[in-house]
Order: sequence, then structure tokens, then C-alpha cells
Amino acid sequence: MIGKLIGWLRRKPETAPLPDALWDRLITTMPFLGALSDDQQQRLRALTEGFLAEKEFTAAGGLELDDPMCVSIAAQGCLPILELGLDYYRGWVGIVVYPDEFVIPRSVEDEFGVVHEYDELASGEAWEGGPLLISWRDAQMAGAGYNVVIHEFAHKLDMLSGEANGIPALPPEISRADWQDVLHASYDDFCAQVDEAEAGGPETLFDPYAAESPGEFFAVMSEAFFETPELLRAQYPALYEQFAIFYRQDPASRLLPASGLQ
Repeated sequence: MIGKLIGWLRRKPETAPLPDALWDRLITTMPFLGALSDDQQQRLRALTEGFLAEKEFTAAGGLELDDPMCVSIAAQGCLPILELGLDYYRGWVGIVVYPDEFVIPRSVEDEFGVVHEYDELASGEAWEGGPLLISWRDAQMAGAGYNVVIHEFAHKLDMLSGEANGIPALPPEISRADWQDVLHASYDDFCAQVDEAEAGGPETLFDPYAAESPGEFFAVMSEAFFETPELLRAQYPALYEQFAIFYRQDPASRLLPASGLQ
């Protein structure tokens, strides 16, 4: 791996603001960021600068990492913590960016105690207490309900309370029991939809990968919460409400005027 730090990572964010042209280009190319109010965009920009000052980006797989790539990943990753703060990303510093999907060695032990090793192709990976891995090709697909950056950063939020099981560190206004009830009811319903789709029924509105586990469901639905909030609110209103309280944001309300929906 070849490490590379962009210039302002070495300096305090208040003395090294992001170039206006770079930030403006990012906002105009990502609708879910462009939908933010002026105040929200300014606060996201400040968060992004602070994030870049704290974290270390590393290129892998022959990728030529540049400033726009780092800013794009940082800004998307900071959207979920817009109202939470950088402390929610404490305890890790590394972001490894690959040009495309990458291979991760896996091992599982079966019921007989036999360990099976295999390679898995991945577009993103979040390690508890360790780095976050991102495919740049997949990161560029943001904006249509698929967002590998938000997905992996959601795992990091989930891991603040331990394993990535879909239950992040919840604020006092959300009871753990209520969160679990809503999450698991929505997850069970979605798994049934995936089973129906696999049997020849209609395709699911969201990525079937969400059926892998409650942790993956939380991450995929977090993608939907920020990119296609109207769909999530219509499909799982109780889950959307819980997410809105947790993230302290209501993306559907700010996107409704632009979409013309009432």
C-alpha cells in the first residue's frame, strides 16, 4: 500500500479550509448533499475539514489517490454525523481506498469444528477498531440509493456499542427495546420480501444484501435514509422515525420540495 496525505491533513482545519471550487463541485454532483440547507452545507463542510485533519487516507491496488477522492469520501461519511459530531468516529484513523472491488480472506468454523477458508469480493469493509476500506468505483455510484461510503460509516456507528448488530449507541430518547422491536420487525419483513423475490416475486425496493443480518440491514437502510428517504419512510415508517431520532435528521422533509411530492 502507498500512503498519501492530502495537504490540509497536516494542518489545523481552521487554517486550511477546503478550496471553494472543490467543495462546490462535490455539492453539485451529489443531490443528497445539494438538498441540504445552506447552514447544513456549511456545517457539513466544517465537519469534513475536521475529519480530514484527523484521519489518514491510504491508496491501495495501484490507485492514484487525489484530493477530490478524499473530500468526496469524507463528506459522504460525515453526512450521518452532521448533527452528532466527529466524536462518533473516534477510535480509528485509517481509510484505505481501492480502485475497484477487492478480495478479503475469510474463515468460518462449521458445526463440526472444521475451519473453512475462502476469499470474498467486497466493495467496502469496516473493521472494529481498525481501518475502513472503500472501493472508489463503488463510491462513485452514490446518488441513486446505493452508497458504499454511508454503508461502511454506518457500520462504524454501529460498532460504537460493540459488534455490528444493528443497534448503535442510542441516545436517551430512544429505548433499546423500542429500537430492537422496530428494527427486527422491519428486518423480518424485508427478509420475507427477499425470499418472495427469489421465488419469482417482485424485486425488493432496497438492496437484498440487507437480509444478510440485522447489522447489514441497518447499514443498507442508512443508505436509503439519506439517499432515498421517501422510499424508506413509505416502506418502513416506524423505522424511518427511529432513524430520524437517532441521526437527528429528517432527509425526507428536505427532499420533498425538490421531488414535488406532498
